[in-house]
Amino acid sequence: MLDLNFVRENLALVEEKLRQRGMNAAEILKDFSVIDTERRQAITQTETLQARRNRASEEIAKLKKNGQDATTAIQETKELREQIQESERKSVEADARLRDILTALPNLPHESVPVGKSAEDNVETRRWGTPPQFDFKPKPHWELGEHLGVLDLERAVKLTGARFAVYWGLGARLERALANFMLDLHTREHGYTEVLPPYLVNSESMYGTGQLPKFAADLFRVPHGERDLWLIPTAEVPVTNLYRDEVLDGARLPICLTAYTPCFRSEAGSYGKDVRGIIRQHQFQKVELVKFVHPEYSYEELEKLTRNAETVLQKLGIHYRVVALSTGDMGPSSAKTYDIEVWLPGQGLFREISSCSNFEAFQARRANIRFRPEGKNKTEFVHTLNGSALAVGRTWVAIVENYQQADGSVRIPEALQPYMGTDRIEVRGA
Repeated sequence: MLDLNFVRENLALVEEKLRQRGMNAAEILKDFSVIDTERRQAITQTETLQARRNRASEEIAKLKKNGQDATTAIQETKELREQIQESERKSVEADARLRDILTALPNLPHESVPVGKSAEDNVETRRWGTPPQFDFKPKPHWELGEHLGVLDLERAVKLTGARFAVYWGLGARLERALANFMLDLHTREHGYTEVLPPYLVNSESMYGTGQLPKFAADLFRVPHGERDLWLIPTAEVPVTNLYRDEVLDGARLPICLTAYTPCFRSEAGSYGKDVRGIIRQHQFQKVELVKFVHPEYSYEELEKLTRNAETVLQKLGIHYRVVALSTGDMGPSSAKTYDIEVWLPGQGLFREISSCSNFEAFQARRANIRFRPEGKNKTEFVHTLNGSALAVGRTWVAIVENYQQADGSVRIPEALQPYMGTDRIEVRGA
């Protein structure tokens, strides 16, 4: 959420940034200036009426003390009370309307973000490694997984429905090995603290990170008594909200956390996309990185976080590229996002495997996460960052497709072999 005073004082800038996102500024901001003026006028009127009422109350006391008739003054205070209630009602109503507008406003893109209308305008910043060379036609992961007996999509449909998967044997072990490998890397080498959060969160948590109210259709809601709980779409939600409504000691920053959780997404509006394999699932696992940082260093920390995510692919020896998302392709809560896209030879394309974002104070303002700078009494909002490091299922896909062999087996990257206990996945019984 953006600060009300900032929007008021920088309305032209906000309008321009909305246009850069491809949005209709007038439709998003509505009659912001009119409502803001009405709200401030109502507040001023309330304060004026309250001052008059206080003076009238003092006059009543004096009249009664002197034994004089206070009927007129008493009637005036009653009328003032009604007028105060009406002006307060107008103020509260205007405040609610302004909050609705602010809640719907996306974050403002950082000045370094490429201006564009869609993913076509994203800018590649770097590549690492080279695509593997095959002397045969590489297969997609869904064919390899079925051939090896490690990926079962048909039985998943029987159990639940489309866009779910069952892993067997070394396929299941590969998923578990990847998660352990990523967590060990980030905690031992990159200095993150591991946390295991709940997989169900309340509506306040979803609001804090920006999923509600805008993306309710993309979530799985779980009615629970008189309130709703939600299956988490990413560990970003519970981990960021760990410090909701708290004031952090500035000396503790940056706070760097990592979590491995399942993620649940309804993928509303995406039907017909990525229907083959496990690229777009309703349930998948992910290792997430979350940072709470001093605003002065948040973009430096974004570069570090992105490099931390890249390290996973480098150690696995998998070709990838990093792209800076354009203003038209970024999520609404982000001020700047890098996507890491991994090369999938079985499909002949790059696929997103991680998004690393700086939200600046956008989430912190919604979740009321502050810090007290060293030597100061006044608190400030922290900047929050997060990124996948990595999406485990898509890393599973990348390994299966990049390390496939002519006989249909899959070689295990050296870094993963201690976690797998083998150097190859072969057809069961072979």
